Amino acid sequence: MRDLLNEYAQLSATGPVGRAVVTRVWGSAPRPEGARLLATAGGRMAGSVSGGCVEVADEEEIKAAIARGAPKVVGWGVTHERAWEMGLSCGGTIEVLVEPSVRPELLDAARRATGSVLATVLGDGKAAPPGAGLLLEESGARRRFGAVPGGLEEMIAAQAAAALAGLTSRVESFDTAGGPVEVFLEVFPRRPTLLVFGGVHIASALVQMAGPLGYRTVVADGREAFLTRERFPDADELILGWPEEVFGKVGLDAATCVCLLTHDPKFDEPALDLALRSPACYVGAIGSRKTQAARRERLRNAGFTPQEIARLRGPIGLDLCGRNPAEIALAILAEITAVRYGRGGPARE
Repeated sequence: MRDLLNEYAQLSATGPVGRAVVTRVWGSAPRPEGARLLATAGGRMAGSVSGGCVEVADEEEIKAAIARGAPKVVGWGVTHERAWEMGLSCGGTIEVLVEPSVRPELLDAARRATGSVLATVLGDGKAAPPGAGLLLEESGARRRFGAVPGGLEEMIAAQAAAALAGLTSRVESFDTAGGPVEVFLEVFPRRPTLLVFGGVHIASALVQMAGPLGYRTVVADGREAFLTRERFPDADELILGWPEEVFGKVGLDAATCVCLLTHDPKFDEPALDLALRSPACYVGAIGSRKTQAARRERLRNAGFTPQEIARLRGPIGLDLCGRNPAEIALAILAEITAVRYGRGGPARE
């Protein structure tokens, strides 16, 4: 939804806006849980739930939801023979929650830089009314909309925290005194920060690619000549300083990805020591395999644990055999993406 905020503002100026969001996927559908489509009663659309003519059908469902003022869960299943026609490239099946409006809690979650989960009750309403739910922030704060039983609220909160940590929206089923209740946990992760130390050519390509992927981009260096707006017109922030002051200013949290690119030990080594003992979700350092071996030996001698050393991604990036700065930047972002979603595998050595 964060990528649709501008479109929502434009659409809402023309009248009511409803939405459809993918809640479950079976098979090889092209869009995952959490993919969204906005539409107006007049037929204007933004976003996507499948990439094919399922959008047209969902647009009609959104129009109907706006007219009746109530949500509905619909499913779309496609045979392999009609897969390409319907936009589900391998004959997958999707389930979609269609709502007559974009609720304020959803907009609040999308506009936050911090992480949150919007939990929405699905189903027949025997144990909890459909459409009721909670907005749960990563701080632990909660906001209710509709009537949610207290016992269910606590169960939702526990699963929402797990969904937020996994960065993946999903449907969870809960057993309650009134019967089973299905709840869609719609995840809005904390906006990730890409912190690049070293204003080198690779950093420029890295920042250009990371912006459209939703990263807040920060480039830092201790050398003023490397850190200019001419070199980094797309960076959200440029910071001149040494690693300790830079990291203190930015703040390294679990949504921070650190890339050390200076090729200069007086910058890279202190920065690496700080980053490996921080909550940063990704720590990568440029350098050859020989350099990395010496780096790991230094870390062992300095008292770093095997677990801390194993966090180092070096040589940085997936081994895509790229040579130029843009190709290396692509390899780095590919590795960051894999690590953030739990698919990174062991670091190269």
